[in-house]
Amino acid sequence: MDPFMLASTEARLPHARWHKVPLESVRLTGGFWANRQDTNRRVTLRHGYKMLEQVGTLDNFRVAAGLKQGPYRGQAVFLDSDVYKWLEAVAYELQANPDPALRQQADKVIDLVAAAQASDGYLNTYYQLVEPDHRWNDLDFGHELYCAGHLFEAAAAYTRATRTTVLLDVATRFADLIDSIFGPGKRPGAPGHPEIELALVKLYRVTNNPAYLNLAKYFVDQRGKGVMRGWGWLKAEYHQDRVPVREQDIIEGHAVRAMYLNAGVTDLFLESGEEALLNAMQLQWRDMSTGKVFVTGGVGSQYEGEAFGDPYELPPDQCYCETCAAIGSIFWNWRMLQVTGESRFADSIERALYNGVLSGIALDGESFFYMNPLLSRGGYGRHPWHVVACCPPNLMRLFSSLPQYFVSHDDSGIQVHLYGTASVSLVLGSGQPLSLSMETDYPWDGHVTFKLEDTDGSTWQLRLREPGWCRDVSVSVNGEAVQTMENDAGYLVLERAWRPGDVVELDMRMEPHFVAPHPRIDAVRGSLAIQRGPLVYCVEGADHPGVNLLDIRIDENAPLHAVWRDDGLAGGVMVIQAPGTVADVCDWGDALYRRADELEATPLEPVQLTAIPYFAWANRGANPMRVWIPRQDR
Repeated sequence: MDPFMLASTEARLPHARWHKVPLESVRLTGGFWANRQDTNRRVTLRHGYKMLEQVGTLDNFRVAAGLKQGPYRGQAVFLDSDVYKWLEAVAYELQANPDPALRQQADKVIDLVAAAQASDGYLNTYYQLVEPDHRWNDLDFGHELYCAGHLFEAAAAYTRATRTTVLLDVATRFADLIDSIFGPGKRPGAPGHPEIELALVKLYRVTNNPAYLNLAKYFVDQRGKGVMRGWGWLKAEYHQDRVPVREQDIIEGHAVRAMYLNAGVTDLFLESGEEALLNAMQLQWRDMSTGKVFVTGGVGSQYEGEAFGDPYELPPDQCYCETCAAIGSIFWNWRMLQVTGESRFADSIERALYNGVLSGIALDGESFFYMNPLLSRGGYGRHPWHVVACCPPNLMRLFSSLPQYFVSHDDSGIQVHLYGTASVSLVLGSGQPLSLSMETDYPWDGHVTFKLEDTDGSTWQLRLREPGWCRDVSVSVNGEAVQTMENDAGYLVLERAWRPGDVVELDMRMEPHFVAPHPRIDAVRGSLAIQRGPLVYCVEGADHPGVNLLDIRIDENAPLHAVWRDDGLAGGVMVIQAPGTVADVCDWGDALYRRADELEATPLEPVQLTAIPYFAWANRGANPMRVWIPRQDR
């Protein structure tokens, strides 16, 4: 294989409306997300490597390679995947920002991975060290195919970033072994934890080997055929195995598994154009978006099974909302956006990114949430690592690859999905060169300025997403207001002969407002949340000393004031201040329940409430927090 060919831009997908741009075509040059990327690069990636050493995950590869003696270290069978996700994160970082020291560190890890691979191509340190005679005996929970998938993703990314094939050679040897075992006329089976499906598609796009695409389709087609045994109360729906994928019309089961599977299924549609696959994805997405997603963009209602619940089962305190599940929802929504060009999928990406995902990591980049509740009574905080450490390296790879979600392109022009200070430089599908800059203080401010820097004067479209949270938007070109413009599926369409120096200004009115839940969401009925722009807010005990947050109330007619607070929290945040009340419940004494006809009106004391962005909570210690605040009259 020619590594220079392998590192070229991904081919345009045959059934995509909009196409992904090369990662290096978009650079975050300042502001909110550039700061987060910088922390990821300087701190989090280094921290990840340190923890992989500290907990023994890298040592497992050394022992498997015969470079060290010792037992398998760790309490989970799928720890190899943490190394692969870290390598994938490094690959994206290197593709955009060459770093010789980081490259050297990653290359050493890759050499270690290669040394651990068995002579027949098999690679899984748990089974090589603990259960060498039980390969492929527990597809439901053994995670062999899951770990293989993350290896394939890392290999595809690292090959494109570095134009080297050491990791790719490891991945293809393993993929070829798996292909020799599973498939039509071979051993039946499918992974209990989907991941390899989308990974095989990525491997196919790098190698052009149709066997990998066919194997991905095979694993998808095996679901709903009873090939999974389940365990105890973890039945078929837990594994998305109740019915065949094309007949699945609701989202159910383990949330991360569902997101990864649906990302892979959507990838298969992007390659094949099979309408039955897309129809199933549309139905499942509707089921999720209309009754099974939290206001923060988090998914997964139940601790038990880390799973989706029934429609409107969205408890704020007992929710699951794993960071990986929110990240997985971005993966799926991004693919649906590529297919349809509909802004609702970009809206979902934005909601999850700023809230359900970003809350999963501390502002210092060195501690993490596994679950992200919407109500905490105190005592819940982030940790430097987890026994099941899937979330930290997942965050790393998302932040490293984040620029690719901001913009897409087609023959008609470019589409802007997310807003941030960035530079964009690419060649349109029609062959037209284009470069522009984007400047904004988003998400704190809704004003965005685009400056055209390189264009040949030809006519093309600039599409700007009108966010679902925005009620009032205006656009000007070179200082002149655009009075009428097409809105296509939530995107404002500007079409003209663009010239260098042209300036487009987008203004999105950004005001704090209350959000009410659907009346069927029993757990938060009669409560309100606060949102400004893409950010969901919460109240935290650190801002309300002496106040029990379980006792606060808010008037839906209360004025909401956005105030910039520069106190070191995230380098400064926009907080929302509002008058509220605290219920005096002292007269209840030790009673937990009382006759309703004996109750008198609960005294209410005024209190000034301060709400901070949800992503910033628990950065001042573990203290109480809530997103949903009961209405004063309830």
